[in-house]
Amino acid sequence: MTFSPSGNAIVFLGMGDGQRQLYLRELDSQQARPIAGTEGAFCTPFFSPDGQWIGFLADGKLKKASLNGSAVVALADMPGISGASWEIEEAIILSPGPGTRGLQRVPAAGGAPVQVTTLDTASGERAHQWPQVLPGGNTVLFSASVSENLEENRIVAQDLRTGERRILVQGGTFPHYVPTGHVVYVQKGILMAVEFDPQTMEVRGSPLQVRENVMESGQGAAQYGVSHLGSFVYVPGGDLPDQRQLVLVDRTGKEQSLDAPMNAYAHVRLSPDSSRAAVEVDGGARTTWIYDVARKTRTRFFYEEGTWPLWTPDSRQIVFYSRRAGTRGLFWKPAGGSGAEEQLVVTQADFAVPVSFSPDGRFLAFVESRPSTGYDIGVLPLEGARTPQPFLQTRFNESTPMVSPDGRWLAYTSNESGRNEIYVQPFPTPGEKVQISRNGGADPVWAANGRELFFRGGDRMQAVPVQTNAGFVAGNPVELFDERAYGKLLRGPVPMGSYDVTADGLHFLMIKALAPAPTQINVVVNWFEELKRLVPTN
Repeated sequence: MTFSPSGNAIVFLGMGDGQRQLYLRELDSQQARPIAGTEGAFCTPFFSPDGQWIGFLADGKLKKASLNGSAVVALADMPGISGASWEIEEAIILSPGPGTRGLQRVPAAGGAPVQVTTLDTASGERAHQWPQVLPGGNTVLFSASVSENLEENRIVAQDLRTGERRILVQGGTFPHYVPTGHVVYVQKGILMAVEFDPQTMEVRGSPLQVRENVMESGQGAAQYGVSHLGSFVYVPGGDLPDQRQLVLVDRTGKEQSLDAPMNAYAHVRLSPDSSRAAVEVDGGARTTWIYDVARKTRTRFFYEEGTWPLWTPDSRQIVFYSRRAGTRGLFWKPAGGSGAEEQLVVTQADFAVPVSFSPDGRFLAFVESRPSTGYDIGVLPLEGARTPQPFLQTRFNESTPMVSPDGRWLAYTSNESGRNEIYVQPFPTPGEKVQISRNGGADPVWAANGRELFFRGGDRMQAVPVQTNAGFVAGNPVELFDERAYGKLLRGPVPMGSYDVTADGLHFLMIKALAPAPTQINVVVNWFEELKRLVPTN
């Protein structure tokens, strides 16, 4: 959420009628109104300096919407962002995420992004996030990520003219400069403050606690905002543990809980026979566990960081993405947990996600993210030199490539129409595409028998009957059950691997979010006086 520059209104991300979009709430009003054209937004919004526009991300694009409803303008292709600041009239400073990169500048009228900060990889920096440009436009404040553990993040100030950088605080996220001469930030759900001189980029004294119970909701995002005139707004909740549950849901929506402990589950893939599940847990450093569905036991697959686990067709190996030994790439390792891992390919992209295999195990379909083209689909031959080949690489976002059980077709998600839809093309060589979804869709999964294609769309799990024997023929989508209770777990512009389908096609293994959605926003007026009392400045 964010305050308008005048301090008389806030903008926040909310859900209404099953649609995620931005809402404007004027402080002297009892009602919030949706902002036209912001449907599908999924990032922290940010105001223009004059308060007439709101910036946001939707459909793989950085956009701005007029608050009077007169216009929505696409500014740049952007696979995701982790914070943005529009404190200077002509440009927006943002963290492009996901992936490993520094901050970028995008012209406020639209145009190509330009790099403005560089990661200090020697000290372990992996991403610069949640930027704020200080008054005058010469200094940017941001959080430098060095680990999946947010307690190891740094609050940093950098001169945009000279590149001089100062580490202000070790251990914190989501910083904000306050005109009282403070930097405030969040540490495990607690708002901290420390005296700060923007001219010298130095802090004085020790950080002190100024507010408890501020919601911290993953990836270092915190739900608070500060107006220039002294008001403070926040969502109560503290450092929310991501309590999620593994459940089996039948085609009518009847749910059966698996006997697995609650945890911060982020990604799930069933083995080909559905007897085991590889489950990624986002609890500090991301780890993968193997859950035995029949025996109801779990074992840790590996201790080091790895994401997006995927079974090979013979269930003997698990493929994953990791940043190891100073490189980014795809690896595989025996599914039993013992034995050496092997790097399959090094990627120069921001990150890579293994998504599906051809049934004969000869090809791996994966997704890469690049600043120039966003999300792209590639194919890695697993025989011979293992040289990856592009399958779809356009200015649109293409993702979730799922190879059909007969190995002849590829289902995927693309936003080429202006919103995410499901398409199918021949595989492994692209050809004429067929649109499957009608009113939006993402995260396709084939039935093991090849006669159905499932996807998430319109808040319903949907199934499409298909024939693949002589060409490809798709029937009409059939709605199965309401899937809103099973979080899409967005880690980019579309969900990936947020569910899987059992081999018999009768059940869906899903991740159920147990934390209640926030329903309250608190506003504190004249908060600057409280801040100065708690953390006096010289």
